[in-house]
Amino acid sequence: MKFINIYIFVLAGLLFWQCTPKVAEVIDVPVEQEPMAEKVEAWRSSAPEAGEARKIEMGEYNVFTMDNGMKVIVVENHKLPRVSYSVSLNSDPIVEGDKAGYISAAGDLMGRGTKSRTKAEIDKSIDQIGASLSTFSTGMFGSSLTKHQHTMLEIYADVLLNPSFPKEEFDKIKTQTLSGLQSSKDDPNTIASNVAGIVNYGVGHPYAEVVTEETVNNIDLASCKKYYSDHFRPNNAYLTIVGDITLAEAKANANKYFGAWKKGKVPTASYDLPARPEKTSVVFAHKEGAVQSVINVTYPVDIAPGSDDELRSSLMNAILGGGVFLGRLMQNLREDKAYTYGARSSISSDKLVGRFNASASVRNEVTDSSIVEFIYEMDRMVNEPVSEEDLQLAKNSMAGSFARSLESPQSLARYARNIVRYNLPEDHYTTYLERLDAITVGQVQETARKYVTADNANIVVVGNQDEIADKLVRFDGDGVIDFYDAFGNKIEVDNSVIPDGITAESVISKFIDRSGGKKKLEGLKSLETHYTMNAMGMNLNVDTYKMAPNKVQMKITTGGQVFQEQTFDGVKGYSAAMGSGGVITEGPGFDELKNMAIMFEHLNYLKGDYKLELKGLDKVNGESCYKIAITDPSGQKSTEYYGAQSGYLLRTLAVNAVEGSNPVTMVTDFSDYQQVGGISQPGTVSVSGVGPAPMKMVLKEFKVNEAIDASIFEIKE
Repeated sequence: MKFINIYIFVLAGLLFWQCTPKVAEVIDVPVEQEPMAEKVEAWRSSAPEAGEARKIEMGEYNVFTMDNGMKVIVVENHKLPRVSYSVSLNSDPIVEGDKAGYISAAGDLMGRGTKSRTKAEIDKSIDQIGASLSTFSTGMFGSSLTKHQHTMLEIYADVLLNPSFPKEEFDKIKTQTLSGLQSSKDDPNTIASNVAGIVNYGVGHPYAEVVTEETVNNIDLASCKKYYSDHFRPNNAYLTIVGDITLAEAKANANKYFGAWKKGKVPTASYDLPARPEKTSVVFAHKEGAVQSVINVTYPVDIAPGSDDELRSSLMNAILGGGVFLGRLMQNLREDKAYTYGARSSISSDKLVGRFNASASVRNEVTDSSIVEFIYEMDRMVNEPVSEEDLQLAKNSMAGSFARSLESPQSLARYARNIVRYNLPEDHYTTYLERLDAITVGQVQETARKYVTADNANIVVVGNQDEIADKLVRFDGDGVIDFYDAFGNKIEVDNSVIPDGITAESVISKFIDRSGGKKKLEGLKSLETHYTMNAMGMNLNVDTYKMAPNKVQMKITTGGQVFQEQTFDGVKGYSAAMGSGGVITEGPGFDELKNMAIMFEHLNYLKGDYKLELKGLDKVNGESCYKIAITDPSGQKSTEYYGAQSGYLLRTLAVNAVEGSNPVTMVTDFSDYQQVGGISQPGTVSVSGVGPAPMKMVLKEFKVNEAIDASIFEIKE
């Protein structure tokens, strides 16, 4: 089945390849030194002394409360003739349980139709005035030119107050969500986030919710409507108006378009504060064929928004790993050890519960070494005072970022909303630089001792279990690793004993028998397979013709046009793609075509040129499988999974190295085997890892030992 992997990979490259602009060569031109050059160099060699922190002038904003309880924040900015309106809810987080995802669906659905407008009519009206309008689970946003704001607000208010929740749009959202889950379940960062949420906060906490196919299928329209009616209330919302508008105009518009919005009782919720682990815990999620490990050292923290610890912990984290190149983690793991492209940390405040997280993606072989360095840098923050130089560099970086943020009226509006929402002092942001500058080396170390705890952390790793899991046992406080699946469910590793007499060779022999038997497969004269698939909205035909002993042609066509073609005539290889001329294939590509021409490659597995290693038992789509590591005569490695009961090949996993890019791990699943003339072929082939979503091929027809026109294998140079 390897020919399918190779061919799909070629197709994926065509569909998803993105151009990379060439970097222009920079030429250093010597410049004649001026008489003052030496003085200038001396001046540049020493940094200017830091002056006293100045008080920030944030700019004016106004706050008022409407009769229906909605708080309105107005930030005037007349530089551009634009104005934006943002409604933000102040609800307590909600546990969605077995319907996880319904809150997000409700927010999306709000903007897809009202009692008087369809989604198409809303979109058309907004586009006609060059405006923007979006809805989400915690509010909505709209922006337009000042002269069009009343047109925009009429639609905005209609969407906010009169959503119709159309069933057809609800069904589309569920379908889109399920499609997105297909790709996200193979994304190591999404897997790490799912698992980290579970181990940090615990099942039953709103921050531990994981959306799965099962929960999406459980979502109903009634739940979405109830979320809207319970939480979209003016007394539970902030309206932030930013842009080319006066306070008087803002009040008039707020009353005109939102004054009829009725207040109501809003559900509240409270949750126990999650505790840090009593000792370091290593949790692992297996990612088939991963050549890198995603590491997250993480745990919950209790930091209130606006507290002294919020600013101090931010400064401490800037030194540890908050800056791109400033942070110690980056300097250690990237600049010094070359383990990764980036290593960072973050620490967050939250009215419910915050989080510390240090993360990096590293090569498999240095996963355990990277964890050692994470722990080292975290311990160093606790045990050693930072230098005055490092402290000042971090302060300068944070001060610069804050100053730049003030250039945006939206940032000013966000700060004003925070003051209202969290009941902060009016001068909380105007005194920011003063409070930042006053933080001492001792306070940084004190904060690190309070919030940086490498000995009480969850070390979450997503990677190749076979290559690295055993090396991580030493980091766990109990010497036992817990394993989780892609959606944060704890799983038991299948340690079943392989039955006596089962070997890699016996597993391959059983597959050969299920595929037609050695005699029939060796006697194959020709084989045709015709698959259909959909990729990037295109309906494609994937047709393969093979003729003994070693000829093959594969074509992908769409609308009668050849999209991609590969041919091997027994001596030469040829490849062509739409929009470019064909080329004679040489080098590695030639070897791949030659292998594709083999009628049934698994017959060669037992001839001694292939190295086979039975790795154990595993699960593929719920079926127990024998896992075999394959090394072909050229040294290319792959992993194949064969059903313990069915005997069929159910999955292959291969790492494809693409020049100039990171290696790509491709997982191909085979199912629904069909027979013609005693020969079996998979009816469905699903490939993931080569694009934003899995590619699914469905067998339309296949022919065995029927005549094939030999001219299709001819290659004209």
